[in-house]
Amino acid sequence: MSNEVTAEILGTHILDLAREGRRLDGRGLDEYRAVSIEHGFVASADGSALARIGHSAVVCGVKLEPGKPFPDTPNAGVLTTNAELVPLSNPTFEPGPPHPRAIEVSRVIDRAIRAAEAIDLKKLCVTPGEKTWVCYVDVHVIDHSGNLIDTGSLAALAALTHATLPAKRFGIGEDSPLAVQHFPVETTFARLGDAIVVDPSFDEELACQGRLTIATDEAANVVAMQKGLVGAFSPEDVKSLAERAFRHGDRMRKLAIGG
Repeated sequence: MSNEVTAEILGTHILDLAREGRRLDGRGLDEYRAVSIEHGFVASADGSALARIGHSAVVCGVKLEPGKPFPDTPNAGVLTTNAELVPLSNPTFEPGPPHPRAIEVSRVIDRAIRAAEAIDLKKLCVTPGEKTWVCYVDVHVIDHSGNLIDTGSLAALAALTHATLPAKRFGIGEDSPLAVQHFPVETTFARLGDAIVVDPSFDEELACQGRLTIATDEAANVVAMQKGLVGAFSPEDVKSLAERAFRHGDRMRKLAIGG
């Protein structure tokens, strides 16, 4: 039996289960897989974390280096987020140019950090127009079993909240914790027919008709959204999913910040 036929049969089964309020792995429609975060995973980084949601695993490393501010923001630091889908993490990823999925993951994670103003970029400025700190947030997927955005978002938040500004290494002063002022968490939902599930697995992502990621902060604000695929979400759906995102976000935030 071809892979296409097998995938179609599995997708139909997943949709049938969702119609009955069930999921392939036995979870409820609004239930995450097991979540864990290990802080300080990469000793050579200025901040790092390994986040796992189910079997999905993402490592994030934060590096801070002196650089030059952009001409249009001479009084602000620079934030750059990059995601890499390591080929060994899933058979669908191959070596070569950035995978479209990697670009999407990096942009959605970056948007949440920026929109929430997690880092006050103005505090990273050393000399206006001349020298500033550049904050690199590097996300590496080492095991893809679905929901890379939420897993990467947790890894990034955990790495940032435990990062150190290495001023002494560059002769700019004394080391200090990176000032993180807000704590965005992303929660991803997938439409499976009329059902909308949280934390879609790899197989559920293949079967879903639409995806919506909602980023919330510690003050119960929706700071960013990203819709993927062609399926639609009604205004009532979005309102309901935002409430669900607040509940999940509170729990995930505690895991990312703690430790």
